[in-house]
Amino acid sequence: MAEAVQTEARKLPYVAAITEGIRTVMSEQDNAFIAGEDVAGAGGVYGYYAGILKEFGPDRVFDTPISEEGIVGLGIGSAATGCRPIIDLMFMDFLGECMDEVANQLAKMRYMFGGAATLPVTMLTMAGAGMSLAAQHSQSLEAWICHLPGLKVVMPTTPYDAKGLIIAAARDDNPVIVVLNKMSLAIQGEVPEESYALPLGEANIVREGSNYTIIALGRMLHEAVKAAEELKGLGIDAEIIDPRSLQPFDTNTVVESVKKTHRAMVVHEAVRFGGIGGEIAAQVQEEAFDYLDAPIARVGAPFSPVPFSPALEKHYIPNAASIVAAARAQLGV
Repeated sequence: MAEAVQTEARKLPYVAAITEGIRTVMSEQDNAFIAGEDVAGAGGVYGYYAGILKEFGPDRVFDTPISEEGIVGLGIGSAATGCRPIIDLMFMDFLGECMDEVANQLAKMRYMFGGAATLPVTMLTMAGAGMSLAAQHSQSLEAWICHLPGLKVVMPTTPYDAKGLIIAAARDDNPVIVVLNKMSLAIQGEVPEESYALPLGEANIVREGSNYTIIALGRMLHEAVKAAEELKGLGIDAEIIDPRSLQPFDTNTVVESVKKTHRAMVVHEAVRFGGIGGEIAAQVQEEAFDYLDAPIARVGAPFSPVPFSPALEKHYIPNAASIVAAARAQLGV
């Protein structure tokens, strides 16, 4: 009898999974189009629109002028009149150029029109430091947009998440901002060939643990997984949760984990002060205060612009070592 042949699961880098998610959306939705700076001819600054122009043509994939205000305005107007645009904001830092459109139109128009207008806009943007792109091209500003009722915000951490969340975002009838991470582009992971969508507002327990909960956002998930191995030697069995979706946020999964572990930490690359980690910590203490055996720890970047210097930037970004150090300080071990 011939032995069954086991085939390895297909793996893709994060950047290719983004491309596959975009291609799936464009194939499924005839009224979808892509607009942004350098998305057509150049395939995007990070390459995840590569080949899309050739496949879908210039009527559905086109470069815009250097005007984030215009790009978002195009997305809003076209969505309100029946299209399902994918708009590209090259760097998350450029939200400052179009914040009125994002905060006062994209987030509010459906409400202002009593639901008569839908705004199925998917915005892809790139956040995070680590490439020596300095203070104006390296920020993590998810707290800004999570504060705006009317927007949904997702933060894919793995190739699997990237494809599934982009497809889910494009199928939603509300504006969804997909916050990608530039230092994750080469990370490999399993990605099914078929189309699939991950539910918005549903967290993922990446690692089960018994006596410590780490909620890790974006690329910090990978640092938290490394930290968990070191913490194991200290008797700390960390459960790691990837929220995937920041707005809506899966409070229940986090609270149930804390009820089991009795200790928690929130980790994000964004500046610690005023970061989304404070909101998560507040929700946990509101729902599970009696279960906590220690204050909730928070790890984030210092209150400073992102340095250009590679040495300073490396010191600036939280990592596995800073997670371990914060856990030891919190628990006195």
